[in-house]
Amino acid sequence: MSSAAKSVPTRASPITPAAIGTGPKCQWPAAAAWLAAREAELLPVPYFHIVFTLPAPISAIAYHNKPSVYGLLFAAAAETLTTIAADCKHLGADIGVTAVLHSWGQNLQHHPHVHCIVPGGGISPDGKRWIACRPGFFLPVRVLSRLFRRLFLQGLEAMHAVGELQFFTDLATLKDAHEFRAYLAPLRTTEWVVYAKKPFAGSQAGLGLSRALYASRRDR
Repeated sequence: MSSAAKSVPTRASPITPAAIGTGPKCQWPAAAAWLAAREAELLPVPYFHIVFTLPAPISAIAYHNKPSVYGLLFAAAAETLTTIAADCKHLGADIGVTAVLHSWGQNLQHHPHVHCIVPGGGISPDGKRWIACRPGFFLPVRVLSRLFRRLFLQGLEAMHAVGELQFFTDLATLKDAHEFRAYLAPLRTTEWVVYAKKPFAGSQAGLGLSRALYASRRDR
């Protein structure tokens, strides 16, 4: 299983983005160094572990367009979290996000998904105070899922419009704009998998990231 990791910069977490491939053994030291740097930035607050998964029809497109689609997956997941968190109906705060990409599942099937570690709160819009989330609850998963679906499909359509995507074998017909829209149509109404794991203390957030990175090394 290959993986990459990024810290998404926001005002609440002004971290320089980094991307790490942890498939080859020689890259594991870089991943470990990245993890150590992220652990040093942990806050003394609860953290939440949220996973965004691409549906199988999108995974098929991603297989031949890995850099573009994986980048879009990172961007859509991060924008989803920061947008909903900034909404005063939910948290009303500017949050930071650390994300780890897994491109393969433990069954060795192509299964792109990102594990996001986010603090249970963020900086107020005026930048003067910390706004904590409700105990044991970060953001509504269904709301996250709907926005993630919309943002990702919009981004994928934009890529197709400028000829950024490649299609082969059974998907070759998707080069046609009409066929591509028809292929995506059912995905606009299906539920996309976004789920939140139980919250954990800030001191355990590094362990959560470590497990995500180690899993990619173990299962490659």
